[in-house]
Amino acid sequence: MEESTAELIRAQLRRMRASAGFSQEEFGKIVHYSASMVSAIELGQRPLDRQFLGRADDVLKTGGLLLALLTMAERDGQASWFMPWLEAERNAQQLRYYNPTLVPGLLQTSAYARRVFRFDDLRSEDEVERQAQNRLERQVILTRENPPQVVAVIDEAALRHHDPVTREQLAHLSKVAELPHVHILIIPTSAGLHVGLSGPLALAMGADGGWVGHLENQLGGAVIDGQDDLATLLARWESIRNEALPRQQSIDLVKEVERHNGPQ
Repeated sequence: MEESTAELIRAQLRRMRASAGFSQEEFGKIVHYSASMVSAIELGQRPLDRQFLGRADDVLKTGGLLLALLTMAERDGQASWFMPWLEAERNAQQLRYYNPTLVPGLLQTSAYARRVFRFDDLRSEDEVERQAQNRLERQVILTRENPPQVVAVIDEAALRHHDPVTREQLAHLSKVAELPHVHILIIPTSAGLHVGLSGPLALAMGADGGWVGHLENQLGGAVIDGQDDLATLLARWESIRNEALPRQQSIDLVKEVERHNGPQ
């Protein structure tokens, strides 16, 4: 989601709530969210979501304005189910990623991202290019002022593809791993079966200290913000991370795979 669009939605929400005479606590009771959650959403500390905006539209009698603005944000090529995660990622102070089969999107090269988007053979080349560009634009958070701490865990098997795209990706991982706030950890194949093989996950901690999760599947994805579900994801994250090699050993393994990933 474009940052300006998200800010517009939050500004409209604050203005219309105040104009209706509701405090954050009163408004929260009506839409079945806590006052602290309403505050966090209005301040951009928690992601926007359709359920909240739909209830806000109903209570404030906006004629569906807030949801319409969220839909307009799809003009940047991102699916609506992904937008709340993009906002959480952009505003995060800490980020956690795990993927058993791919390099996480925030660390992908343009060529690698294009290959991933071409998995869907119904996508046009224009759509592939647009999605790849959107993915690269997300990566600005890695080099901005006051970047988030990023910890990415990747299975070794995801690195062992002998082709030019993967070789370029491995070199990029080695370079990104030099950033002090980016920790790339590798789970060696010797670890065998582990809980992470059930699928990828991502976690973002906002300025308020609260976590938001994200899970992807073949049809899309979902933002996870329920406390019980988040507790489960955080516990699984710790289990996954415990399977990984320490930071320096992980970097050494990436470089070793890169050296051996020559033309076959």
